[in-house]
Amino acid sequence: MKPTIRLGHIDLSFHAASAAVVQRILERHGYIVTSSASPHEKMFQRYGAGEVDMLVSAWLPASHGGYLAPFADVTRKLGVLYQPYCIWGVPEYVPVEQVASVSDLLRPDVIPQMSSLIQGINPGAGISRFSRAIIEQYGLDVAGYHFENGTQEECFTRFESAVERGEWIVVPLWHPQFLHHRYDIRALAEPEGLLGGQDDATLIVKEDVAQQMPSALLDQLTRLTLGNTVVSELDYLICREGLSPLEAADRWLLRCFE
Repeated sequence: MKPTIRLGHIDLSFHAASAAVVQRILERHGYIVTSSASPHEKMFQRYGAGEVDMLVSAWLPASHGGYLAPFADVTRKLGVLYQPYCIWGVPEYVPVEQVASVSDLLRPDVIPQMSSLIQGINPGAGISRFSRAIIEQYGLDVAGYHFENGTQEECFTRFESAVERGEWIVVPLWHPQFLHHRYDIRALAEPEGLLGGQDDATLIVKEDVAQQMPSALLDQLTRLTLGNTVVSELDYLICREGLSPLEAADRWLLRCFE
């Protein structure tokens, strides 16, 4: 009988992309993989409750470190799949002479031109927590800016629509993400360090599950590195070219082994 792995990932498309690559590798080693997704905090709760064996992936130490902490002693860290970091970004056509940093959003010549809505994703995401802190600590709310949670599609389509109109807009985003595959997005300087810095997107597995895995598989998963550019491309294939996560993973894996 083939062994089974319950693979979990956060319910965002780029997490699904990297999880699909991991799933294909597990399948090549003879595993049956059942995959499921949940929002950020909920997925870590499910991981801790034993509902999933492996999680793709934990952004450590900043974004997800607090979520993983209660279960760290029963967790084995495998490969760093990519190195994500959060940004507040603007389209490249917004003049850098006027908007180079978050504090520039308070300039009198910028406020009338910049959209006041900072459209985010779900409230449990690290970028959402960071963005709420930025609004408050930079005093952007006093100037009329406000951050709103929403779906990822609401966040991304708002940015795409704004670019079509040439609108000045701030997007709370991260690397990797499919918008970077298509658009030139300039990260704003954020000197207070509220965006959390760069994390390691770490593949994690329950220690008791890892102990049952063959060494060749553990070695491959430990060495597995996708990188931000590849994950952004996979995410674009899913979100804008209509491929399923597994179809996008298959296309990339085929290219790797040509």
